[in-house]
Amino acid sequence: MVQAFVLIQTDSGKASEVARAIGAIEGVQSSEAVTGPYDVIVAAEAADVDALGHLVVTRIQPVVGIVRTLTCPVVRL
Repeated sequence: MVQAFVLIQTDSGKASEVARAIGAIEGVQSSEAVTGPYDVIVAAEAADVDALGHLVVTRIQPVVGIVRTLTCPVVRL
């Protein structure tokens, strides 16, 4: 399994709505509205890197209110 954090910038005032919508997507472990340079932080999990990319591009990015995403895969050192 591949885990990642997805950092999301949203339209102004949309963070809570976006976090709620993403939280309902299969493969998303948590979705939280936060303060700082990003508005939502998502913890996601997929079978492999390709499945993770598919999750982000086809399920998360189309959510209304998202401006930009940054996917940070977890590494175990």
